[in-house]
Amino acid sequence: MKAKPGDWLIVESHSVGEHPRRALIEEVHSTDGTPPYVVRWTDSGHEVLMYPGPGAHVLTSEELEQQEAAAVARAAAVQAEIAARRAAHIQ
Repeated sequence: MKAKPGDWLIVESHSVGEHPRRALIEEVHSTDGTPPYVVRWTDSGHEVLMYPGPGAHVLTSEELEQQEAAAVARAAAVQAEIAARRAAHIQ
């Protein structure tokens, strides 16, 4: 795993009903981008020194924006399909 300040650390949840956690990588303490990282969690605002485990991965800001845009597009498509089926059912 390699990162630079400004990248995002994503820690996937292994529990049902819990969402992945995100943290902004603020500092990288190695010259080659490997852990540990100083991160700030988006859900709590806490800043910690972290050695990410196997359920974690790093995304650039651009990659995170692309994933979020794709998720929004999927949700919009589902909502459009629901609306279309309701309209067809009512007629």
